[in-house]
Amino acid sequence: MRDLAPLLDVALDEARAGLAAGGIPIGAALFRADGTLLGRGHNRRVQDGDPSMHAETSAFRAAGRQRDYRTTIMVTTLSPCWYCSGLVRQFGIGAVVIGEARTFHGGHDWLAEHGVAVTLLDDERCVALMTDFVREHPALWNEDIGEPS
Repeated sequence: MRDLAPLLDVALDEARAGLAAGGIPIGAALFRADGTLLGRGHNRRVQDGDPSMHAETSAFRAAGRQRDYRTTIMVTTLSPCWYCSGLVRQFGIGAVVIGEARTFHGGHDWLAEHGVAVTLLDDERCVALMTDFVREHPALWNEDIGEPS
């Protein structure tokens, strides 16, 4: 297996950029199987006032149109929600690398059950980033995951 740390570092940089801009610290990046970066992005729900602008969506849009997604890898700092898991399935993204799923367990089990190669890294940097954010901004976090405040 390839070293996934440099791929996660790109997504983590995006998560930090999102936090610095006053948003939710979730970052993502879409790569080719050879490690070529196609697109990167972070959750922009707050900044754009757009509830659909999750990190994975942002990275996917930044990558532009691809002829085939089966060999691409979506790297995200947090387990993808159902919306973003649906994006992965809809376009046939072949692999998902997840920084952590302790603070939020999204649809990655469902993705694995449907043939997506899922790697959960349980990265302490990702855990700390989200744990701190959830503690400091519980209402904003609950809004992001569709939970009542």
